[in-house]
Amino acid sequence: MDAFFAALNDFNGTVYLYGLVGLLIAVGLWLTLATRGVQVRQFGAMVRSLTRSRTGADGGISSFQAFAIGMATRIGIGNITGVALALILGGPGAVFWMWIVAAVGMATGFAEATLAQLFKEPAGDGTYRGGPAYYVSVGLRSRLWGGLFAVLLVFAMAVAMPMVQSNTIAVALADAEGVPTTVAAVVLAGLTAVVVFGGVRGVARAAELITPAMAFGYLLIAVAVVATNLPSVPGFLADIVAGAFGLREGLAGVGGGVTAALLNGAQRGLFSNEAGMGTAPNGAATATVDHPVQQGLVQSLGVFIDTVLICTSTAFIILSTGSAVYTPGVTAREQAASLTTTAVTHQLGAWATWPMLVMVFFFGFSSILGAYAYAQVNLAFLRCPDWSRHLLAGVTVATTGIGAVLALPHVWILMDTAMALITVVNLAGLVALTGWVRAALRDYEAQAGRPPSLSADAMPDAAALSAWGPRR
Repeated sequence: MDAFFAALNDFNGTVYLYGLVGLLIAVGLWLTLATRGVQVRQFGAMVRSLTRSRTGADGGISSFQAFAIGMATRIGIGNITGVALALILGGPGAVFWMWIVAAVGMATGFAEATLAQLFKEPAGDGTYRGGPAYYVSVGLRSRLWGGLFAVLLVFAMAVAMPMVQSNTIAVALADAEGVPTTVAAVVLAGLTAVVVFGGVRGVARAAELITPAMAFGYLLIAVAVVATNLPSVPGFLADIVAGAFGLREGLAGVGGGVTAALLNGAQRGLFSNEAGMGTAPNGAATATVDHPVQQGLVQSLGVFIDTVLICTSTAFIILSTGSAVYTPGVTAREQAASLTTTAVTHQLGAWATWPMLVMVFFFGFSSILGAYAYAQVNLAFLRCPDWSRHLLAGVTVATTGIGAVLALPHVWILMDTAMALITVVNLAGLVALTGWVRAALRDYEAQAGRPPSLSADAMPDAAALSAWGPRR
């Protein structure tokens, strides 16, 4: 069995490093061209859509709640430890490439959220269900590929994701304050049960409160850290640009030079904001909106917030401390898990340990909730009986508790494999359904200046849009 997981781990490394990152960027560039740079042209509309997204749900899930579900999984432990690892392996230049791939990924996030809205289906309780399984199945007329996506995503989101998130939280609490992992397991499982047995509505309500609060709190910590060392800002900004293009010696990470900066920055940017991975669209589809593009714009802005704001905050926290905490090419990869907290406490004092632990807790906990919502959507796609929803909630609670007390290398490997496979299925669907995205965007932009509504006849096949037509 160990040999199997070792081989699977090697496979994952090869696929992610040499295939998936390039594929995600290529599809992002394709969608940027196909939408004529929607992430630039419509950036103002994205902000306006977000500010107006709390209303108009008519008893369903609001656009903002759906956005918050997506951000709950986007903003996770990876925003803290993942960015630290990117800096260690790729040097300061990795941050520049994070920004670049975020700009490209915004087009991908727009496309998959718009498709999720187009092909969503009424759930019968005033809400909607949708995502890659739905738009692959209906748009490409392939129930088989849609089913494969759904099965893999249910495993990744209900089993692997809760385990790895709760494990990270438990280890952080144990290392910092000596909290027994069994105590962390009971608390996490109990809190998860309270929310997930309330269904998608319960997750949406929790995410609506937790996600903005934790993002804002983390940004405040970043501002405080950088403000204590303002003179360092021009220097580390120059290091970011110089490191990205190999313009100065001593800025390479332990993984090498420019290539390491590009690969690690691209990986962190793409896998933190999840653009193209097929997860966030499951949340985007639940929203009640007047036009699919409205949610596409909101979800695209989520890619920007995750990478350009949250991931950059982590990078700035670390870089602003100078060589006291982080030295390019010297700091070891084993320090990634504690590097951000060390940088914060170095600048603000030991009192900041607990605020950082709170951030880690809520980053991980919100990811568990968002992952459950995604799993429930795909369970519905598989047309499982009603009792399976309670089973799914029970499994999520159990894996959250179990994950807190176990070492999880094999679960990480299986999750990486599942995520690689669903990403490939999703990217193929995005490319094949690009015509739908363009048609929806043209329809939306043609209604500029007045309340939008989808003109189903303007779509390639109006009969495929079961949730649209006259406003329900």
